[in-house]
Amino acid sequence: MTDVRNRIDEILGKGMLMSLGTVDDGGVWVADVGYVHDGDLCLYWLSRKDRRHSVALRQNPRVGASITVSVPSEDDLGLQLEGTAEELADMPAVVDAYWKKRAEAPKKPVTNEHAWYKLTPSKIELIDELNFGHEKQVFTP
Repeated sequence: MTDVRNRIDEILGKGMLMSLGTVDDGGVWVADVGYVHDGDLCLYWLSRKDRRHSVALRQNPRVGASITVSVPSEDDLGLQLEGTAEELADMPAVVDAYWKKRAEAPKKPVTNEHAWYKLTPSKIELIDELNFGHEKQVFTP
């Protein structure tokens, strides 16, 4: 039997972009952000502080996200997450892993207009058609 937590960790490592859903006074909003994760399945990204998703999560830290690593000719493989997000005061320990995963230096300098963010999941749903068919596997960290 496939271990769900290990499979989630594997998918997080394969993925490059997370679609991050936030809510603000204007309604719901989704933004794609590059991410990296840690051993606790928390996700981290770098973004400008003035972006709509960054402003929204300071007002309402509850977020949703999805990560898809399959393409149309493959079995469905991805994650859906819910949890809370926060702006970090300091750089997280995963900074080097973030740049390594992106395989490039930032196109523009990282300034005080940017911040690191962290999503701490409260629930992760695994979509793994090859191993589980169409039955989502729910994991609570």
